[in-house]
Amino acid sequence: MAATAVRATEPTRRQPAAPAERGSPLTRGRRRLFWPFVVPALVLYVVFYVLPALATGWISLNKWAGAGPMEFAGLDNYRRLLLDPVFQDSFANTLTILFVVGGATFALSFLLTMILRDMAGRKAVRAIIFFPNIVSGIVLSILWGFLFQAEGVVNQALRAFGVDSPPNWLGTDNLFSVIMIGLVWVQTGFFTTILMAAVDRIPKDLYEVCDLEGANAWQRFRNVTLPLMWDVVGVCAVLWSISAIKIFEFIYAFAGAAGQLPPTKVWNTALYAYAEAFASGVPKYGSAAATGMVMLALVGVLVVLLRRLFRRDPVQF
Repeated sequence: MAATAVRATEPTRRQPAAPAERGSPLTRGRRRLFWPFVVPALVLYVVFYVLPALATGWISLNKWAGAGPMEFAGLDNYRRLLLDPVFQDSFANTLTILFVVGGATFALSFLLTMILRDMAGRKAVRAIIFFPNIVSGIVLSILWGFLFQAEGVVNQALRAFGVDSPPNWLGTDNLFSVIMIGLVWVQTGFFTTILMAAVDRIPKDLYEVCDLEGANAWQRFRNVTLPLMWDVVGVCAVLWSISAIKIFEFIYAFAGAAGQLPPTKVWNTALYAYAEAFASGVPKYGSAAATGMVMLALVGVLVVLLRRLFRRDPVQF
């Protein structure tokens, strides 16, 4: 009887809770729709991005002329790149475009953002500065060449201001500088448009408070505009890093003659890879693939660093 009494006084054990998957019908429906939507995109990504990247990595470890058997070379292609002065100059030009052109582009984009925020007709101006991104890069490079040729608009304007001997813009010494100026012109409108879209969502009340406090334009930008569009700036930095490393058609069409490559002094890594694969006497697909893998590694490192640099707690407004 005592044992029976003890068992009777023990608390009743609760049954385990229902599993998490027993949610609402809406939750279960979302879970059922997840894979049908994700699988097609995942398949396309694997087929058109992952597999080609793996194939490029394998080709970079071989000597191959594009036909016939491959000859395994290990890291010889990468070793040859490091010792090739043309590749060294091309890699240096890529970094110059990445940081110098990128810095100038973002500086102008920030300046235009500060100007256009309070400007009447800013939508029309935004459409005008975005125009270079609508036109093909080949067309822009040809137009840029006409502007800077010996009797082009730029030299004519300089002569009108009293410069009797304008620089030879298309000469070897000035060619890369002209290319960088052209890239700034092409890219500034694109990033200004993105940054302006971020500025448009900032409440106007914050700027009214700045006006009451007597803040100037730089103080408004530094303390209100930039912090509240910081996440968009990070996205723009990633987009620029990716596009800057693979710039090709503008340099090729602007600095190259008909059927000829530009001078090696203005090459970047994308042009170097093209030259190794298609413009040399014997195609060197292994070297071109190794160049592509170097570009991919550079993009990966930059994206990771930029995401860490621009990481911060989101600001609610």
